Amino acid sequence: MSVTCKAASAATRSACRAAAAAAAEAANTPINVKLSEVKTMCPFFAKVSNSPDPSTLEAMAHACPVMRAVQKPVVIQDDTKKPAFDEALITRKDNMYEAKFRFNIEKLQEEGRYRYFANLQRHCGSFPNATFHGLNHDVKEGRPIKIFCSNDYLGMGQHPKVIEASHEAINMSGTGAGGTRNISGTTKFHVELERTLAENHSKEAALVMSSGFVANEAALSAVGKIIPDCLMISDAGNHASMIQGIRHSKCEKKIYRHNDIAHLESILAATPLDRPKMIVFESVYSMSGGIAPMEAICDLADKYNAMTFCDEVHAVGMYGEHGAGIAERDGVLDRIDIISGTLGKAYGVFGGYIAASSSFVDCVRSYAAGFIFTTAVPPVVAAGGLAAVSHLRYSKIERELQQLRAKQLKAKLAARGLPLMNSPSHIVPVLVRDPVKVKELTDKLLAEYGIYLQPINYPTVDRGTERIRVTPGPLHSEEDLDMLVDALDRTFDELGISRQMQTADVVH
Repeated sequence: MSVTCKAASAATRSACRAAAAAAAEAANTPINVKLSEVKTMCPFFAKVSNSPDPSTLEAMAHACPVMRAVQKPVVIQDDTKKPAFDEALITRKDNMYEAKFRFNIEKLQEEGRYRYFANLQRHCGSFPNATFHGLNHDVKEGRPIKIFCSNDYLGMGQHPKVIEASHEAINMSGTGAGGTRNISGTTKFHVELERTLAENHSKEAALVMSSGFVANEAALSAVGKIIPDCLMISDAGNHASMIQGIRHSKCEKKIYRHNDIAHLESILAATPLDRPKMIVFESVYSMSGGIAPMEAICDLADKYNAMTFCDEVHAVGMYGEHGAGIAERDGVLDRIDIISGTLGKAYGVFGGYIAASSSFVDCVRSYAAGFIFTTAVPPVVAAGGLAAVSHLRYSKIERELQQLRAKQLKAKLAARGLPLMNSPSHIVPVLVRDPVKVKELTDKLLAEYGIYLQPINYPTVDRGTERIRVTPGPLHSEEDLDMLVDALDRTFDELGISRQMQTADVVH
């Protein structure tokens, strides 16, 4: 007790003792901080990717000039396993926001889901050959590779007719469209392309947009403005653009199990016959290669008075007598109310479109923000697309050779016992079921064999169904396929990837 306390009255001494005890207790009360806070503020901790053990923490604290000056015990709580970084103590605005961005990117990297963009230069006239210059923003000396995952399914991006038409359009009209379709952005190339697309799909009208994603989102969202009480009945495997369009429509939504006709009918049967309803589905599902039972869906639509909206982006140019998709192949073109397609895959250029009745197309043109408020596709793109669509309406050799290559590759993969998914289409998926392993697989194929495949993981596919997705085309030779299968065979073994995994349970 201090001299001052001894000379004081009993009451004062009692208060003084209490204050001293409180001070001693406060000095021993630990300071609680979060590991995420420490990582944000400490330059040494920021470089530690995993949670350090207690002995490492203590050693780092003894070496830290800030921690040595703290007289109270410090308890560091590991909160880095939480999905959010919301409670981190950050004092500067730039650190606060940047820390959140870094945290979420690091999380993707730790899970093996971070996406790297391959810097590729395609060689005009020699597809699938290309030059690889590095990942993301790296620019390295190039080395030759072969592309096995392109959505330019038929190589039309390098077809002489498409290139010639594109050059002629540049020479005639320059590069950009110069505005939205409503403000100086419509050219004769757009008008001719839309007329040809409508004819190809046996529809009254078509409307070209800036991408397949925009075409789906714009058309489906417009339905909610035109028919607000429409019930949207959506396949569980539908693309993100369709999900987004349905969400933006603000219509009621029900989801049926992927390609499950019985489940679809149960939803339709429980809905009043006079209520507006739309069945929304894809013809070819891009990550599994599955194909919708088109005729059965159309039968249900007729029976229960529903409209049909079919995304044919992975089928146009590829199937049917004139390349109009699965609907043409299966003889149901006249029974699909609205078809969406793309110019950026089998047609080899860029952009998306819808084809439907003239009244529906006019409604989308007039009500869909995704169409109204964006610049038109450039004339050079519309001209190239017109050349590609016109060519594939009458030329079958590209799609016949592509189907042959897909059949050959499936047989070669099956012969090696690789976990090939059951795909009836031109898409050839091979399961890996691990996000880290699938990245290791594609990295090794690129580094050691000059084979470019992109790992497919969540959110593109469900967790635990990670895969590679091969798209053999008419410009691949059978020797190319043999090289790919040999490399996959060896690399699966070297990485210890199982060949015995189930594939039948993965439906999309």
